[in-house]
Amino acid sequence: MSRRLSPTSCAGEKAPLSKLPISPLVGEMSGRTEGGATERGLRKFSFAFLLVALTLILLISPASAAPIDDQFRAWLQNDLWPEAKAKGISRKTFEAAFNGVKPNLKLPDLVMPGKKAKTPLKQHQAEFGSPGAYFTEKTVRAVTSGGRARKAANARTIAAIEQRYGVPGDMLLAIWGRESGFGAAKMPYDAFEVLGTKAFMATRKDFFRTELMAALELVERGLAPVGAMKSSWAGALGQPQFMPTSFLKHAVDFDGDGRADIWNSKPDTLASIANYLVHYGWVKGREWGFEVTVPEAISCSLEGPDQGKRISEWADMGIKRVAARPFPARELKAEGFLLMPAGRSGPAFIVTPNFYVLKQYNTSDLYALFIGHGADRIAHGDSNFSSSWGAVGGLYRSDIAALQRALEAKGYDVGSADGLPGFKTRRSIGKWQAGNGRAATCFPDADLVTALK
Repeated sequence: MSRRLSPTSCAGEKAPLSKLPISPLVGEMSGRTEGGATERGLRKFSFAFLLVALTLILLISPASAAPIDDQFRAWLQNDLWPEAKAKGISRKTFEAAFNGVKPNLKLPDLVMPGKKAKTPLKQHQAEFGSPGAYFTEKTVRAVTSGGRARKAANARTIAAIEQRYGVPGDMLLAIWGRESGFGAAKMPYDAFEVLGTKAFMATRKDFFRTELMAALELVERGLAPVGAMKSSWAGALGQPQFMPTSFLKHAVDFDGDGRADIWNSKPDTLASIANYLVHYGWVKGREWGFEVTVPEAISCSLEGPDQGKRISEWADMGIKRVAARPFPARELKAEGFLLMPAGRSGPAFIVTPNFYVLKQYNTSDLYALFIGHGADRIAHGDSNFSSSWGAVGGLYRSDIAALQRALEAKGYDVGSADGLPGFKTRRSIGKWQAGNGRAATCFPDADLVTALK
């Protein structure tokens, strides 16, 4: 939700011992033993050569790099501490936060000091296959059944939060369940280990440095002790999985015990989620969205939050809510947006601005859709989408990035060539397909990648 290495690289210039320019005289003399003088001369020559070789190795090698742990400690004291001190962090807090902390080299997206980030290898990842893989019934049902059970057990608290913030309790329960399994998920990492490692050597050092400073501020202000700062591998905290900056902005004390505790307090957790959504513009009284059918005559390239129309206008164009249900009367004059996360190969939706508020929690159309769908099922029972997800995908992320670059070269706005098929990429695909005599599907496939090369 919500971001700094000394150049030590001479790697690649060091000549391995087997490649050193050994004189051919050694090989030529190896069989000669014409008297002791010759043999002694050969020994002296070999010894002298060995000394020269060792000297060359030392000269060619870079200055011995300090162990990574030592570099990390030096960075903490010489780089991070001066900034922390300037921002009001006490030495006591700083030392307590990093006592015994070493860089965790098993974390993803790290770049060793003095090295450049490597181009990632091709990888198959589920989110680049059919979006339907994100909505397995087992995963969705774990959230919805767990949400209904906790809805009854926490009815009074949820009602009070709804009254104060205007966010439906079902939505809060869906986020709580998705983020941490209603608090059951273990947070095995030390937040200062994670954030410190990533601020020191991640691909997004500036982002994690900001979060690390926020975590120090959190402890300095007495909002949580160092020992409670357990996080995910990305540094997200507590049951709602807030980054430290989000904690400082949005965590609230709803149970009245004097501090916002998103690790142990259910009221604080749920109210903090509600406060977060309100901060990003949650509109009280509006739905998140509706599954719809989209006639073939309506282009899938009309998708996106910048192409809104009144919901009544979408209805006049022939877009209908599934199961012959009408759109709520209160929604007809309000703005809605077309969402087709799999293009023509999956369910379609008319979503409201609240959908894009959900997306602020995790910048993924599929995440926001999962939460909206999960909330509906908590409220109304376990009915799945009316339309099925097609067997699309099977592409590498690098394939999609190549496709995006090709579209950019032709003047299309794909957002960024990051290998993620977001709405700008999907609708650009649809526009290119329509302009080249193809049926507009608005989703990447192998034939399209080939055609655009």
